[in-house]
Amino acid sequence: MTDPRPHTPRSEGDPQAHPLAAELTRALGPQKVLVSAGERRMYSYDAIQMGVVPVCVVLPESTADVVLAVRAARAAGIPIVGRGAASGLSGGAAPTQPSLVLSFTRMTTLSIDPLRREAHVQAGVITLAISEAARPHGLVYPPDPASFRTSTIGGNLAENAGGPMCFKYGVTGDYVKALEFVDAEGEVHTLTRDAYDLAGLLIGSEGTLGLITEATLRLSTPAKFTRTLMSSFPTVGQAAEAVSSAIAAGAVPAKLEFMDRACVNAIEDYLNIGLPREAGAVLLVDTDGDDLETVEEELELVERACLQSGGEVRRAATDTEAAALWQARRSVSPALGRIRPQRMNEDIVVPRSVLSEVVREIEALGAASGLKLVQFGHIGDGNLHPNILFDPRTESEEAVHALAQQIASVAIRHGGVLSGEHGIGSMKLPFMREAIDPVTLQCLWNAKHAFDPSETLNPGKVLPGPGETAHD
Repeated sequence: MTDPRPHTPRSEGDPQAHPLAAELTRALGPQKVLVSAGERRMYSYDAIQMGVVPVCVVLPESTADVVLAVRAARAAGIPIVGRGAASGLSGGAAPTQPSLVLSFTRMTTLSIDPLRREAHVQAGVITLAISEAARPHGLVYPPDPASFRTSTIGGNLAENAGGPMCFKYGVTGDYVKALEFVDAEGEVHTLTRDAYDLAGLLIGSEGTLGLITEATLRLSTPAKFTRTLMSSFPTVGQAAEAVSSAIAAGAVPAKLEFMDRACVNAIEDYLNIGLPREAGAVLLVDTDGDDLETVEEELELVERACLQSGGEVRRAATDTEAAALWQARRSVSPALGRIRPQRMNEDIVVPRSVLSEVVREIEALGAASGLKLVQFGHIGDGNLHPNILFDPRTESEEAVHALAQQIASVAIRHGGVLSGEHGIGSMKLPFMREAIDPVTLQCLWNAKHAFDPSETLNPGKVLPGPGETAHD
């Protein structure tokens, strides 16, 4: 397997008054274009990766603004990188070369059609705002990435984000009815979920095929009843075994989340809410539905599987207690940030039949590396987030990259994939040749060139070029 170090050039290129910046300022006005070095530098990275400082940054407020900016960049021969809240964890929003960055955070129009059970949103709408707008109509938008208070729907669509509710209710792409996007030539297209499902191809393409500007999303009615439990286990393997047993018994929880001991202790240090520090792993589970008896029966299935796998079970007695447990899960990122200044966030997905073996292998790799490794994730889907925490001032980045390589190898060897929701970006790009066969890779490049023949959109992401390695 190749060296997993991402391609992260740091040169700013020419920071002075690029002709494209001047042209866009004249066309869109200075309030929509950022040109100073300090402002542009703020748009050179996402939550985990530093990239190249862009030539300029445009803050569009409409699809027409996007069209104008794309056409100007194309005429100038400048690559284009789309960006939402930059909460991504794979380098997807960090430019790999001097580019025009389009930040969609001002495109925030949102409307609800309760009769059709639809939300019509621009790309910059915050994910949580959709459910908040739908709630007065007795509706909800189920996809709920852990970053739902800050992430934008455009970013969710670009990565096909999941979340704690994805096991039962699905991921972002399952709720898309139609998309509007701007292609690499500055043309606007509307796609519905018809034959060939081109909208589905755009979802999860990380801005490499088109710039999604608007979407029509399906809404649903919330469940009437929800029950929550927490189960703690001596080992991570036992927690994984409980998951497989519960699902095999017929349970389909609304949420089924996993945190190992290091993760639990990081959260407890941060929130101090009474999580079991001595547990090797913890599962958080919700069952829900419109029939209380069925909800309780499903919770009992999960509870029985946990007990049989050696776990201890505690049911949340009140809605407040349940909310505190889920706030703990959503606080993982800030909690980990207090331990080390940097982290490499893996996002593997493996078959549930090998979950126990995989989490044990990864735990052992972390212990052998001497680095701080934390595991958590949407374990019901087999989606694990091993995080390598490190301080580059005192810990070897070579060791970090080596451990990331080993984790990717575990996923591939067990029939898994490199990403469930965080994307490939540039961070996982070096692993793609091992993860997919040459014929499939060529098919993906054919699709890329059909949408973006000049490779203008978000270059250096997702697909490795001919002979490309981590150092190219």
